[in-house]
Amino acid sequence: MIEISLSKLVLLALIALIVLGPEKLPVAARTAGALLRRLRGGWDSVRAEVERELQLEEIKRAAREAAEQAEAAQRGLDATLKQTREPFEQPIDAPDSATAAAPASAEPATTEQPHGR
Repeated sequence: MIEISLSKLVLLALIALIVLGPEKLPVAARTAGALLRRLRGGWDSVRAEVERELQLEEIKRAAREAAEQAEAAQRGLDATLKQTREPFEQPIDAPDSATAAAPASAEPATTEQPHGR
């Protein structure tokens, strides 16, 4: 804000005393003080509102990032689930010739040996 040194403040008080006189100076000082308080209060409320808006924007940005991460995780889970389900969703075909031949060849071969010789 505006920097006012002590010498400038004293000069301003002397000019006000000369212009307003000793009777009106205390009233003018109280009025100026009240105006400065109102101005400062208004400035503080504007600053607080801007800070609140900035915090709100930061929260919104963080929420958008979290939502994007959640969507990416959901897509990853969906892809994994799809890959896991695919083998179980394929129809079961008729047995292959290799699996059909296996039980026939699995039977033990019997050879007759002569008895008693």
